[in-house]
Amino acid sequence: MLHLGKHLLLQRQQQRCREPPGPFAWPLIGNAAQLGSTPHLAFTRLARAYGDIFQLRLGTWPVVVLNGEQAIRQALVRQGATFAGRPPFPSFQLVSGGRSLAFSTYSELWQLHRRVAQGMVRSFSTGGAGARRRLEQHLLAEAQALLRLLAWGSSGGAFVDPARSLVVAVANVMSALCFGHRYSHSDSEFLHLVGRNEQFGQAVGAGSLVDVLPWLRCFPSPVRAAYAAFRELNRDFYGFVRAKFVQHHGSLHPGAAPRDMMDAFIRLQQEQPRLPLEHVPATVTDIFGASQDTLSTALQWLLLFLIRYPNVQAKMQEEIDKIVGRDRLPSAEDQPHLPYVMAFLYESLRFSSFVPVTIPHATTADTCLMGYLIPKDTVIFVNQWSVNHDPAKWSNPEDFDPSRFLDEKGFLNKDLTSSVMIFSLGKRRCIGDELSKMQLFLFTSIFVHQCNFTANPNEDPKMDFTYGLTIKPKPFTVNVTLRDSLDLLDSAVQRLQAEKTASENHLSANL
Repeated sequence: MLHLGKHLLLQRQQQRCREPPGPFAWPLIGNAAQLGSTPHLAFTRLARAYGDIFQLRLGTWPVVVLNGEQAIRQALVRQGATFAGRPPFPSFQLVSGGRSLAFSTYSELWQLHRRVAQGMVRSFSTGGAGARRRLEQHLLAEAQALLRLLAWGSSGGAFVDPARSLVVAVANVMSALCFGHRYSHSDSEFLHLVGRNEQFGQAVGAGSLVDVLPWLRCFPSPVRAAYAAFRELNRDFYGFVRAKFVQHHGSLHPGAAPRDMMDAFIRLQQEQPRLPLEHVPATVTDIFGASQDTLSTALQWLLLFLIRYPNVQAKMQEEIDKIVGRDRLPSAEDQPHLPYVMAFLYESLRFSSFVPVTIPHATTADTCLMGYLIPKDTVIFVNQWSVNHDPAKWSNPEDFDPSRFLDEKGFLNKDLTSSVMIFSLGKRRCIGDELSKMQLFLFTSIFVHQCNFTANPNEDPKMDFTYGLTIKPKPFTVNVTLRDSLDLLDSAVQRLQAEKTASENHLSANL
């Protein structure tokens, strides 16, 4: 009886709802041509004309775009299950062998899958001192290799493009966490694997022609070529991770402590037999692929902001030198005591909004959102950029100003930091958000503690970008000089390596 009453109430609400407004849609292509190369900015312009919730068509797909914090929170948090689906886009079926946690649609199996994966990732990020120690161990080794490479490339006052080195450094941290193995910055196979992030982002980002105009794949065209490259990229990536899974599954000893995320997830799957075994490599593919793409993009923006705003870099160095000193390296425990460094991180995430539009959602049922009727299976675009650049929330949102996140006593304003939207919300919120923030803090604090970063005066200071699933800065160069030497990093890495070797020897002796 109660269920019937709720159903009748929902019916009455939907009868009072109206269709969202929106621009005229052309036959065949819909509104695809209006989005241009920067859909997040097009969505923001359209929101000024039609409101924070409006509709358009991309090809034959009905799409509703959500702008602004109120509409997005109402949909993703308060009506979370209804907005937690994924559209059956062709590109989504290619990711992680078709079993992707990020790209699969909402179901009971998906909820179990997410619960298990979230528990595993949390144990490697906020799972106590041991988890933080393991993360710092991997990250320090990569920071050492990265800064040595950039400083060497900057010798004699030269300027170096940091993009590829940042991709490899972040991918190596995630490779060590996921598989217990790192690769050389000159490993051609690894470089080929992790260097194709833009192909991925352009295929699955909002408004991708591969998905909304699939008939274009029937004719020789750049779209067909892009789709073929995307299919090959996913096959290579999943094949790489699945080979690691086979190795781990065959060598994991019963009762032994997990060596890495792959081991940990295999163990968790054994405790949850309703989750198929093949979801293990699929999930690790998601974690490894998505994190190294988003984190390397974030670090490119962080470096760009350091060189474009040298006064901000100097303030961060002053704070770190005061709190940490020059005789040790920053660590995870320092984070609460470095509010300006954290304010810089949050302002970098807000200003760049490097994930401007989330992976497209889809409605799982007919629903009413803030007076608008949205049918089941409608594609939903979530414009995070509109939240991070809302002038009603942020004064002068187009100015880069870390101090906006500090209160009058110089402490971090937690209410404001929680308003920065980069990892989505609700049931589809990124499961690696805390792990990502910790890595960004450690990389950034070590960077400014150890080095000075200087812009190339011959380059245009305008911060242009390329658009895909993430916004990436256009290529830029930087000069990197050591503030002292790399002795602290070298000795820290040697000490951690000795601890790791001793731990491995102890484990072998007890097997």
